[in-house]
Amino acid sequence: MASFIIEGGHRLKGEIAPQGAKNEALQVLCAVLLTDEPVRIKNIPNIVDVNNQIQLLRDMGVEVTEHNEHDYTFVAKQFDDLYLGSEAYTQRCRQLRGSVMMLGPLLARRGKAIVAKPGGDQIGRRRLDTHFHGIQKLGGKFTYDENKYLYHVETEQLKGAYMLLDEASVTGTANIIMTAVLAEGTTTIYNAACEPYIQQLCRMLCSMGARISGIGSNLLTIEGVTSLHGTEHTILPDMIEVGSFIGMAAMVGDGVRICNAAVKELGIIPDTFRRLGIRIDQDGDDLFIPKQEHYEIESFIDGSFMTFSDAPWPGFTPDLLSVLLVVSTQAKGSVLIHQKMFESRLFFVDKLIDMGAQIILCDPHRAVVVGHDNQRRLHAGRMTSPDIRAGIALLIAAMSAQGTSRIDNVGQIDRGYENIEARLCSLGAKIKRVE
Repeated sequence: MASFIIEGGHRLKGEIAPQGAKNEALQVLCAVLLTDEPVRIKNIPNIVDVNNQIQLLRDMGVEVTEHNEHDYTFVAKQFDDLYLGSEAYTQRCRQLRGSVMMLGPLLARRGKAIVAKPGGDQIGRRRLDTHFHGIQKLGGKFTYDENKYLYHVETEQLKGAYMLLDEASVTGTANIIMTAVLAEGTTTIYNAACEPYIQQLCRMLCSMGARISGIGSNLLTIEGVTSLHGTEHTILPDMIEVGSFIGMAAMVGDGVRICNAAVKELGIIPDTFRRLGIRIDQDGDDLFIPKQEHYEIESFIDGSFMTFSDAPWPGFTPDLLSVLLVVSTQAKGSVLIHQKMFESRLFFVDKLIDMGAQIILCDPHRAVVVGHDNQRRLHAGRMTSPDIRAGIALLIAAMSAQGTSRIDNVGQIDRGYENIEARLCSLGAKIKRVE
C-alpha cells in the first residue's frame, strides 16, 4: 500500500493544468455501450477509477484502442455473455462506483443487465433508489439476489414515461438518460441533475443521434430513437481539481496559475473561495491565485456567521467541502461547514485537530472552523486517507504544516487525481511516494 511523505512548508509557484473530469469520464465511458460504432473520447484522465472502468469494458468484449494515455476509441460490437455472468465481472463492479451506470446502457442495448452493488468512497450510504425507480418507469423489471448482492434487470420493451425524481442524483440521472435514449416514445425527467457533466453526456448522446431537449435545466425531454451511431467527444477539465488547486494555492502558494480551467463551467466554485477572502484573478480561461498573506472570511450581509454547505448543481459541490474546510483553518475568522449530502465525509477532521487546527465537530454533518489567520501553522502528523476528497484535503494540510507528515492509503487519492505528487513537486512541493 502506497504512502506519501510530505515535507511541509515549501511554497508552490508556477502553472498547472487540470486533468480531464473524472465524473464525466465515468459517465461517457458507459455511453459507448449504446452503439456498435466507434466512439472516440479525448482528455480521459489517467486515474485508477477510470482505468478500472476501461478495463471492465475490455473484459466485457468492447474493442478498446489506446491512441495515447488520454485518448481512446471504443467499439461495442459484441459482448462476452460468459464474462457478464461471471464472478469476475461482479467482483470488478463491486470495486467501482461508476459500474452502476452500465445498467441503463446494457438494458437499452441488450434487454437485460446484471450489476453488483457498487463500491467507491466509504462516505455513508449512497442510495441507488433513483436509478432503479427511473428505470422501472421505463419498463425495467428488477430482482435482487441477497446472497450475492446482485441486481438483475430485464425488459421486453422500454417505453418512454414521465418521472419526477426523488432526488437530483447525478449518476441516477445519467443512468436514466442512457436508458431512455433507446426507449420507444417520449421520456420526461423532472428534477434531473443538471451538472456540467450531465450536460456533456447529453451533448455526446445528441452527437450520436439521440434527441434530448432541456439540456442544462432540471427538466429533460428525450424522444427515443431506434439506434445511435459513433461520435468523437472531448471531456471537460475537472472542476474538482480546479477547486483543489485553488485551495492549495491559497494556503501554500506564491503565485499559481491554473491553466485552461473551463471557467464558465465552474459555477459558484471561484466565488465560494472568494467568500473565504481568497483573491482569484481570471485571465481568459485561466485562473491566477496570487500569494495570500491573509484571507478573511466574509460575514453574511446582515453580519451573521458565514456558513458553507453543499447542494445539487448549481449549488456548491460536496466534493470540495473537504478542501474548503482545510483552507478555512488558516483564514481570519470562523465558519460553519455543513455537509448535508453524505453522513461520513467530515470524520477526517480529527486528523486536522491532531495537527493543531481549531475545529469543533458538532455532529456527522457540521463542523465549526476557527481560522488561525496564518499566525499559527499546523504541525506534521501521520494520517490515513479515508476517501478521495478527504485525502486531497489532508495533503493540502500536510503541505502547509511544519515538519514532515505521512499519509497512508494514498491509493484513495490516486482514484481521483492523476500523478498528483509529480505535478505538485513541479511547482515546488516536496512529496515522496513510498510503498
